[in-house]
Amino acid sequence: MKNIITIFVLLIGLVVNVSAQKYFTKTGNISFHSDTPMEKIEAVTNSATSVLDMETGKIQWAVLVKSFSFEKALMEEHFNENYMESTKFPKAKFTGSIDNAGSLNLSKDGKYNVTVTGNLEIHGVTKPVTSSAEFVVKGGKITANSGLKILVADYGIDIPSLVKDKIAKEIDIKIQATYEAMAKS
Repeated sequence: MKNIITIFVLLIGLVVNVSAQKYFTKTGNISFHSDTPMEKIEAVTNSATSVLDMETGKIQWAVLVKSFSFEKALMEEHFNENYMESTKFPKAKFTGSIDNAGSLNLSKDGKYNVTVTGNLEIHGVTKPVTSSAEFVVKGGKITANSGLKILVADYGIDIPSLVKDKIAKEIDIKIQATYEAMAKS
């Protein structure tokens, strides 16, 4: 009987450990800004989704382009209709992996610096990207912060000559997420 209880406890521990290998968020924060002497453009969304698989080190992000909100309604309209063509290209996505995932110990409080490499798809164009990220584990909560710069032209986003001086050629993107353990189904 003692052996059966020991095996049962080990199996429960294994199930809990395996289920804790995947984390997700539906409230990821992505913001970007373009800053020129003529115009500052900023937008933010708090509805990006992300899945983090610590067993494999893989990470995925997806965001609806129309979920970005701007201070000025006209900027938001131009962003969706003229530049991002969000009806034609409704999502932006990232699929990649944490290069040094083994350095993350999500069961121990601390700050962990990692490198994330993968493919970023915006406006129907996919490009390889690499970025540093910081994971913070505190009291069982896992937050991740990262940022990168992209060139608008790399993603086939046309800027009309009339406003080309108002929009920076390089866009700063900031990413933040608080992950929760995925329940094993």
